[in-house]
Amino acid sequence: MGDEHDREGMGRCGINVDRAFGVSIPAIRTIAKRHRKQHGLALALWDTGYHEARLLAVFVDDPARVTPEQMDAWAADFDSWDVCDQAATSLFDKSPHAWDKVREWSTDEREFVKRGAFALLAGIAWHDKQAPDDAFLGTLPLIEKGARDPRNYAKKAVSWALRHIGKRNAALNPEAVACARRILEAAGTGRDPEASAARWVARDALRELESDKLRARLGLPPLEEEAS
Repeated sequence: MGDEHDREGMGRCGINVDRAFGVSIPAIRTIAKRHRKQHGLALALWDTGYHEARLLAVFVDDPARVTPEQMDAWAADFDSWDVCDQAATSLFDKSPHAWDKVREWSTDEREFVKRGAFALLAGIAWHDKQAPDDAFLGTLPLIEKGARDPRNYAKKAVSWALRHIGKRNAALNPEAVACARRILEAAGTGRDPEASAARWVARDALRELESDKLRARLGLPPLEEEAS
């Protein structure tokens, strides 16, 4: 099923293709449908080290059987943003250990592990409809700190998490906007990489969180009306 043209395209998108075949995500998901919740198979697939096998492992694993140790081990193996994101938002966010890993990984110095923390938070905000608002409010200090990481894959995930929190409902939106404003204010006009990263995160988040389209979906008035 591998395609060298697709493999080259993956490489151009920043995906590590050293051990990849060039198989599309939809094709992998189609295979996964025949092997749902096979924890042992998932572990064996992951251990091969092949890119597509690890994606398939994410899609076939059983979230209820995922352990904290497995999450740490797989996160340590992350070497590409797509595997990181799929593990975070297609498997780990359904695990009972998800919130603990958000907090633990958010201060990890490894770029893809830190990305995993905020991708996981974005996944929870996206998929867990029962999670209380207070749980997300408790992660805003992590976001404010993480926003100062100048590494591309880390800062993009921080913005992703903040945007998904602010898109959940009308109560969390102004809290997420306020968080972005604090990040922007703390960054000031500094030219150092950390300040530049923080400004990028804040502005990237605010573009969506303050948009009329999102505010209308959440039942909030346009900012112009709210200000008046």
